[in-house]
Parts: sequence; C-alpha cells; structure tokens
Amino acid sequence: MTENIQINFKETILSALNKLNNIRDVSRLILFVLDHGKAVILSLTDGDIRRSLIKDPDLHKKVGNICNKQFIYEVEQERFLNLKEYKRKDIKILPILDKEQRLLEIIDLEKTKSILPLECMIMAGGRGKRLSPLTDTVPKPMLKLGSKPIIEHNIDRLISFGIKKIYISVKYLGDQIQDYFGDGSKKGIEIDYIWEDEPLGTAGALSLVDKFNTDRVLLMNSDLFTNVNFEDLYLEMIDSDADMAVASSEYKVDIPYAVFETEQNRVTSFKEKPSYVFQSNAGIYLINKKLIEKIPKNQFYDITDLMEELVKEGGKLIYSPIHGYWIDIGKPIDYKQAQEFVKHIE
Repeated sequence: MTENIQINFKETILSALNKLNNIRDVSRLILFVLDHGKAVILSLTDGDIRRSLIKDPDLHKKVGNICNKQFIYEVEQERFLNLKEYKRKDIKILPILDKEQRLLEIIDLEKTKSILPLECMIMAGGRGKRLSPLTDTVPKPMLKLGSKPIIEHNIDRLISFGIKKIYISVKYLGDQIQDYFGDGSKKGIEIDYIWEDEPLGTAGALSLVDKFNTDRVLLMNSDLFTNVNFEDLYLEMIDSDADMAVASSEYKVDIPYAVFETEQNRVTSFKEKPSYVFQSNAGIYLINKKLIEKIPKNQFYDITDLMEELVKEGGKLIYSPIHGYWIDIGKPIDYKQAQEFVKHIE
C-alpha cells in the first residue's frame, strides 16, 4: 500500500492528482514525497494542490514546490505509541519511517485506536457442544454475527489497536478458520495457526509457540463479542507493574430475601433484598512473557492454573473492568442476544 502513496519530488501536479485519485480506504488523501533516493522529505495533500492551482493553474509544476515541509511523522520503535496527542491535533494520517526516513507504513488515525506492542493468541479449538446443531458442521468462532464470523469481529478489533501478529489455536474444524483467514495478509497482518493434537485447555497452546517477540502477550477466547479497550488493559498492567492483567465483566447477584450479618447466632444487622456486584473473568488476559515458561509443554493447562500459581508465588495479578459491551457466546441464548445487538452497531 505504501507504494501507492509515494511520489518523487520532481513529478508533476498532474501525476500527483492521478495518484490521489487511486487512493482507497484511507481517511485523508495524502502522498509522501521522496528525494532522489527513497527518503520521505515532504507531504502533499489534495488541499495543497487546490491552493497551488488557485494561485497558478499549471498542472506541470513540480510537486516539490508546493508541499508541506513541516509534516509530522514517527520513527519505527518497538514501544507503545500514544496516538491521543496526534488525534488532539486533528492529524488523520501518521507516517511511520525507518531510520533512513523511508516510509514503512501509515497509521490511519480515523480507524486505529492505538499501536500496542503486543502479539496475541486467540483460542479457537473448542467443540462448542452447547450450540449444537449450529456447530455440528461449523466451528463456533465461525458462526456469523451480522456480516462476519464472531472471530473476525475480534481480529478486526485487535487490528484497530495496532496488533499485527496473531496466533490462532485450532482443533475442531480448524481448517475452516485457516481457509477463511489464510496467512492474514488480506488484512495486513500475520496469522499463524497452532494445531492442538489433544485439547490443551485455555492456556496450553501458548507452550507451542517457539518464541513470542513482545514482552507481553494477549490471550483471549474466540467466542467473545465485546468492545473491550485493549489499550486500557495494557496501560493498567504497565502502570501497576503487574505480572498479569485480566479483563473483567460485572456480574450482579440479587438476593430476594433479607441477609443477616451475625456474630455466632446473634443478628447484628441485616440488609433487605441486597444486590452484590462481583468482577468475573471475561476471558481476556495480558501476560508477562516470562510467565509462559511456567506452562507445561503440550499438556492440558488452564489459564486459571497459571493465575493460581502466580498468586501463590506472590506475583501481581490485577483485573481491569470492561466499560462497554461483553457477551460470552456459549449458549443459544447468548448467540441470539449477540445477533440482535450487532444489528445496532454495524
């Protein structure tokens, strides 16, 4: 894609207009202007061209004479990139350059919520028996919600937070998932598939990855429908210096009777029909990469086993509430609810 939005500084306005006319799926029409080599030195928008033509209608003027010399960019680094400051300045497109000023990629700030230095594993190997017969021939993650499968909603949200390397653990009818997404290149990401010969629980597949290339790894269920803010989860883990962060969902329990507070058999006070709110596991985990070494190789192992071990050893486990919608699609009633809900957001 970057080739389509680059132009040499000696090319003409007419050539630039032809290039701008062929740009698709980007929030702002912009070209990045190259010097004699391939270093980006300027930027050029359709607005720059309009302003030039108003003063001088010469379409053969060189683009290097009408460009913005003060364009904003970032240099590629493996770190968290805070996009909020750029959005506050109403910047739409942020170019990422290498140390030689060559264009590596562009970040569309209308579509990208964050750039998180994370790799992710999505657990998608389960049978989904409770959703039978729907899952007799289709794996649960591939059931449609609106115009696309459940798992694709999650992948697209991960992409919007700048996550570009995704592992998908598969077993039951996993070929359908692999055939649908391929290597991820159509979405501009990289997808690797981790095949489970035997069920490995909710964390065992992590042990099958030879090497994660980020200090923290995101692990999540494939059958969630949620607008969780991955950046909030990441920043809370960093700010808390935690070993693991778990996204949580509120679970409310209404007691239809008076509840006594007691000392031995004496009632000291009571609450009439109280409600209690608990934070429950939402199936999304951010894990320090070093913890993955504790997971036994190619054995059944649940993420809750790792959480228990971490707490026993005095490690720091935190939770981060999801401030939005979250549906765990485990039963037909959950799937129906998600199908109705997606109609209002697509």
